[in-house]
Amino acid sequence: MTATPVRFSRFVALGDSQTEGLGDGDDTTGLRGWADRLAEHLGRDNPDLRYANLAVRGRVAGQVHAEQLAPALALRPDLATVVAGVNDLLRPRFDADETAGHLEAMFAALTAGGALVATLTFPDVTRVIPLARPVRHRLVALNERIRTAAHRHGVVVAEIGDHDVVSDLRLWSADRLHSGPLGHERIAAAVAQALALPGSDDSWTRPLPTPPGHGTNGVARELRWAAEFLGPWLGRRLRGRSSGDDRTAKRPDLVPLAPDVIM
Repeated sequence: MTATPVRFSRFVALGDSQTEGLGDGDDTTGLRGWADRLAEHLGRDNPDLRYANLAVRGRVAGQVHAEQLAPALALRPDLATVVAGVNDLLRPRFDADETAGHLEAMFAALTAGGALVATLTFPDVTRVIPLARPVRHRLVALNERIRTAAHRHGVVVAEIGDHDVVSDLRLWSADRLHSGPLGHERIAAAVAQALALPGSDDSWTRPLPTPPGHGTNGVARELRWAAEFLGPWLGRRLRGRSSGDDRTAKRPDLVPLAPDVIM
């Protein structure tokens, strides 16, 4: 006997640049991103779905907690996603317990408000950014705490970091700090599978065909990447600035999906 699909009518996404959709579109044509793609998947079986995306790039977990939780609760979601923490672990000072504490506070409040909450674990960024090896232990610690906090509150976890395909550079944007369109597509599929949505499966875990010449990064490539992306990022940190300064949520209110999106 086939189970009746869970119906959702109010989906709210909280987070940072990943949930905002950086790497999937641009600020001129518009950002799509995994949360938008998940909303589109939900819309196939939930024609009355309304969706809000409160995420803002550059936000650390404490800022997501302070700035986005109250507006999210006011929207009374029946489904919410909370994804944050990468910006924390890239800062000079990182406290895994403090970061996870902010995430857990959001898990607790949203589930208490009646929402089903989903989150995800993060992939090993050192496999796409070798220079990030010093922060690998931070990533492992954060993922462990996310799993523990999620278990305490019945939060659904998409285990993004468990699969080799996430280290394929074709899933990442040129800056390697954000997913590209194909990466956002895979994240949306992972969360859909974790939520057991109709039409979801594990195909997102499968490797891409390997074209001729696809291999490991060379020294020259790493140096070019550092000059083009790492340098400017470090410069903003030293000046105390963020890519999200003066920015607001792209979709602050619950509004229906466009009809052509859910067809």
